[in-house]
Amino acid sequence: MWSDNQTARDLLNFQHVADIAAERIFGAKGQPLSIGISGGWGMGKSSMMELLHIALQKRVAERMHAHAVNKAAGLETPTPDEIRFIHFNAWLYQGHDDARAALMEAIAQSLVDHAEKEKNNLGSGVLKKATGLLARVKWFRVASMTAGAGLAAYTGSPMPLMLSSVAAAGGGLMDGDLSSTDVEKLKSAYESISKEGKDLLSAKKEDEKVAATTPPKAIDAFRTDLEATLQEMKITLVVLIDDLDRCLPETAIATLEAMRLFLFLERTAFVIAADEDMIRESVRVHFKGAQLSDPMVRSYFDKLIQLPFRVPPLGTQDVRAYLMLLFIDASDLAPDRKDDIRDAVCERLGQTWNGSRFDRAFVLETIGEDCPADLRSRIAIADRIAPILTSSPEIRGNPRLIKRFLNSLALRGSLAERQGVAVDEEVLMKLLLFERCGTAEAYGALLATVNASANGRSSELKQMEDAVRGNTSVALDKPFDTPFMREWLLLDPPLGERDLRAAAYVSRDNFAIIGRADELSPEALELLEALLAATQPSPPLIEKAKALSYRDAAAIMDRILVKAGEETRWGVPPILNGALAVASVDERHARELSSFLASRPGPQLEAGIVPRVVQLPWGKDLLRLWANKSDLSAPMRKRVERELT
Repeated sequence: MWSDNQTARDLLNFQHVADIAAERIFGAKGQPLSIGISGGWGMGKSSMMELLHIALQKRVAERMHAHAVNKAAGLETPTPDEIRFIHFNAWLYQGHDDARAALMEAIAQSLVDHAEKEKNNLGSGVLKKATGLLARVKWFRVASMTAGAGLAAYTGSPMPLMLSSVAAAGGGLMDGDLSSTDVEKLKSAYESISKEGKDLLSAKKEDEKVAATTPPKAIDAFRTDLEATLQEMKITLVVLIDDLDRCLPETAIATLEAMRLFLFLERTAFVIAADEDMIRESVRVHFKGAQLSDPMVRSYFDKLIQLPFRVPPLGTQDVRAYLMLLFIDASDLAPDRKDDIRDAVCERLGQTWNGSRFDRAFVLETIGEDCPADLRSRIAIADRIAPILTSSPEIRGNPRLIKRFLNSLALRGSLAERQGVAVDEEVLMKLLLFERCGTAEAYGALLATVNASANGRSSELKQMEDAVRGNTSVALDKPFDTPFMREWLLLDPPLGERDLRAAAYVSRDNFAIIGRADELSPEALELLEALLAATQPSPPLIEKAKALSYRDAAAIMDRILVKAGEETRWGVPPILNGALAVASVDERHARELSSFLASRPGPQLEAGIVPRVVQLPWGKDLLRLWANKSDLSAPMRKRVERELT
């Protein structure tokens, strides 16, 4: 199984983008910088941010090493700035904390931790400054809980928070029916709020300057103190903000507004990973009622970002490489060998623009002749399905969706193995691909033909495969008339002549397996088996058929006609004996058989069938329908016309 979380292993060839971003942060030399990593959900923003983090750490280590070498050689060089990383996930705080205060606290707490760790080198003064920043955050928390900063600072009565808790405590106050229970709830809510507010307000007593100032001045003082503290610590602060596209609009905007407090401070760099479309929608929700033009909505995020990076969408070559690398990572190859293969694949992807080939042959050549057989098979699968996973509107080359597709495939393979069901992985993969990328109606129709078939083969699927593979412009009937279906039918291996019952069984989480045989009584099921095996007309079987209920007889006729649909020569095939036996039970079954025989293609009809049907009550009507076919063979037409005249 493949993890759905971000990864530090570059399987998408994103390292070069991460390296460029790291170079820009170092190249800023302490000047403020904001970087945006944009892209849709699941496209790899978090993984790119993780790669950026690693690239920055690598450069820090290289600079520290170079400084140590110079110092050992007696060369006096300035000590490089340290980089302090802060990972801030706004989604984790949603509903539990104010995003602004949470971000401020994460920054202040990080500096306190560093000052305590380096107290001997930095001195107690720096630690006091960092602690003072943390105290200011507590004051800001109080301000966010109250109707105004002055009310928060001087009254200690956090009214908005209290009102929200009152509303949650009981409805009696609102509807005019205040009971003793409501009173107790309100009393408990007020005591809880008062305690929390007093605990937070106690921070102002530690710093009278904070308590007596206004919010704008407090924010300006916080920025000034933060910048001075970073300068004294010789730290560059890199804040990595992720998962904004998982947040509700209010949380997303609050986080961006909080980040705005720290933008353009010396020794700070902010990296924000977000889906631009989500941010724009959040802006519209936040400014609900305001007449905002599209440029105004776009400019909100653009004004925060100095250096935009966009996660590149994956093309067919990229998806093919990603699939293969996922399979290689899950194999039993040695870790060092996996890294070498990954490096070779990423290098080759960077050369495809000039015509360098990237395909299954290249990967197998890179792995070597001792490539395990199961890995070789999976690489072949990746090579075939990459175009569909790239073009399908349901996946569109999305790395996270590709992982989930492969996890579903692995899960179904495990279910088959656990239950002793023999199923070909390629068949399972192709069926899952149809389920994920095709329409639900088409998928259900396909499996219905498998359920109804006696041997698990779908004659309808075989006909569509033959038609498309022989003539790619042939029209498909509904619900299979989609561009995806045509691509899927051309994808190897063809499934029309394969028994799909095992694959359908382990895929039944989305489609119930209900065959006609499941609807039959034990007596009817026994008769069905006898009718399918009959090679001659049998009066005893006809008598048993007459004893069936209409429901059982209809189910048996359906099953017989499915089997009959596999016949290509209609002289006197054995299946006709069973069909005529059931048709003799009820006029409705007879009409069903007559319609089926009338629809047989003219070239399939042979003269030997005419004597078997001409004496039936509906036989002459059937012969007239056959006589209207323009493609009957000469012997068949002659026999039909003779019987009719």
